[in-house]
Amino acid sequence: MIGDFPLDKIVDPLLTWFQGNARVLPWREEPTPYRVWVSEIMLQQTRVEAVKPYFQRFIDALPDVCDLAACQEQRLLKLWEGLGYYNRVRNMQTAAQTVMEEYQGQLPASYKELLKLKGIGHYTAGAIASIAYKIPVPAVDGNVLRVITRVADDDSDIMKQSVRTRVEQALQAIMPVDAASEFNQALMELGATVCVPNGAPRCERCPWQDFCEAKRLNHWQDLPVKSKAKPRKIEKKTVFIIRDGEKIMLHKRPKKGLLAGLYEFPNTEGHLSKEEAMSWIREQKLEPIRIQQLEPAKHIFSHVEWHMTGYVVRVDELVENESDMLFVEVADSEEHYPIPAAFGAYSRYMNMRLGNERFEMKSEL
Repeated sequence: MIGDFPLDKIVDPLLTWFQGNARVLPWREEPTPYRVWVSEIMLQQTRVEAVKPYFQRFIDALPDVCDLAACQEQRLLKLWEGLGYYNRVRNMQTAAQTVMEEYQGQLPASYKELLKLKGIGHYTAGAIASIAYKIPVPAVDGNVLRVITRVADDDSDIMKQSVRTRVEQALQAIMPVDAASEFNQALMELGATVCVPNGAPRCERCPWQDFCEAKRLNHWQDLPVKSKAKPRKIEKKTVFIIRDGEKIMLHKRPKKGLLAGLYEFPNTEGHLSKEEAMSWIREQKLEPIRIQQLEPAKHIFSHVEWHMTGYVVRVDELVENESDMLFVEVADSEEHYPIPAAFGAYSRYMNMRLGNERFEMKSEL
C-alpha cells in the first residue's frame, strides 16, 4: 500500500532516469503556460504522436490566449477536427475569455486560481502550475496512478476520487521543491514509455526495478485496479454520402448534446435496407440516380457506440430546399466545415480528408 511504502526513494532514481530518457516533444521545447495547457488538453485520451501535428497547427493558428479567446467557433472546431471531445476546446475558449477578462490575458500562476477556469481540473492545473510556473504541486493522471500503485503494490480502486486524492497527497509530501516540473513530467514519461498501459512493463528499463513491489511480487498484471464503467449504449445508424458530382450534402448538428454544433453526413436511426434508404432519400425531396451500399463501421464514444452502415447516393441535382441540410463543394467542406472523426470511415467515398489526414496529404503535394 502507498501508506506503507517509503515513497521518497522513488525521487532521485526517477530524476536521473528522466535526464537521459525524456522524449523531445514540441510543447517541452518552450513550456509556456499556454503551450502546456493546449498540449495537456489535447493529450487527454489521445496518443502523443497523433497530437504533435495538431498541436503545431493549433499554436500556429492561435499562438496565445488572446487569439484563442477571439477565434470564430467554426474555425476553432475545424482546428480540433479529428481529436474528438469537442467540448474540451469549447471549454478552453471559455477559459481563455475568462483569462482575458479577469487575469489580464495571462494564465494565473496559482494552482487554486487555475482550478477556477472552465475545463481545468486537478491534473491540468497541476501540470500547468508545475511545468510552466515551477510550483511544487502534483499532476496525477492515469500514467501516474499506474506507476505509483505498481511501485507500492497498492490495489486500491483508482476510479475512486479518494484514491486519487491520496496519491496526490503522497506525492505532494515527497515533491522536490526545486524540480517540480521534471518530477511530474518524469512520472508521466515513465508511465507512457516504460510502465505502459497495454502489455507487459519494460522493467529492465525502469529506474525503480530494484525496489518495485509489483515486480517483486509479479503483480503488474493486476495493477492498477480499475472498476469497470457501465456498458456503453449501442446506437444503430445509417449514414448517407449524398452528392451530385459537384456538391455534397451536410447537416449541422444541434447546439447541445453529442458533437454539438459540428457538421455531419446525413444519417438516420437504424440500419436501413437499400429500398428503405431509397425511400429516405426521396423523403428529402431528392431524386436518386445510383446507390451503393458501404461496409459497416463503428465509432466509440465514452458512453455510446455508433454501429453504422452507409450508402453512397448519386442524385440528379442538389437543390436548395426548406430542409436544414447544406449543399457545399467538397473542397470547401474539407477546409471550412468541421466534421467529426466518427464519420471518418465514410469520408473517403467523397474524396474528403478529415483531421491529420487532410494536412498530411497537403504536405505530400
